[in-house]
Amino acid sequence: MIGKFVKGKTVVFIDASNIYFSNKKLNWRVDFLKLKKYMEKETDIWNIYFYTAYETGNKKQKKFIDFLEIIGYIVRTKKVKFIKDNKTGGFHKGNLDVEITIDAVHNKEKFDSFLLFSGDSDFEALIRYLKKYKKRCLVFSIKNHISIELIKIAKFINIKKLEKYIHK
Repeated sequence: MIGKFVKGKTVVFIDASNIYFSNKKLNWRVDFLKLKKYMEKETDIWNIYFYTAYETGNKKQKKFIDFLEIIGYIVRTKKVKFIKDNKTGGFHKGNLDVEITIDAVHNKEKFDSFLLFSGDSDFEALIRYLKKYKKRCLVFSIKNHISIELIKIAKFINIKKLEKYIHK
């Protein structure tokens, strides 16, 4: 299905936080082994990256990260921070948008197609930059979780359409 939208070497960047919230809305989970195999079947994949915040001591998360690395993902992590807030008491945050952007920019000569699993409008500047270098850009998210900015500048593919290939 997505093979017709990509060209040449392909790189995949997955924003774990965005996928987590998409899974909740879809009421099903992405199987990351199936996703990798699907990408290998549909594209000439160069690399597949997974970006996630982690909690120290979370054994279940550590096991999952280890699994992703074993099956061939490049995993980038950042420790979750607690941000104090006078209204709510505080919240946890672990944003990796900058790390995604740095990896994409530093490796731009190694791929022709850029596949991003995120609907975050913060990536608009990155996609505009990559398009100046003639990169084909696809964004994967779900309806109501993708910014209008990304829809306007990249090919949007609703993750729901991939269910039969990547559903856990």
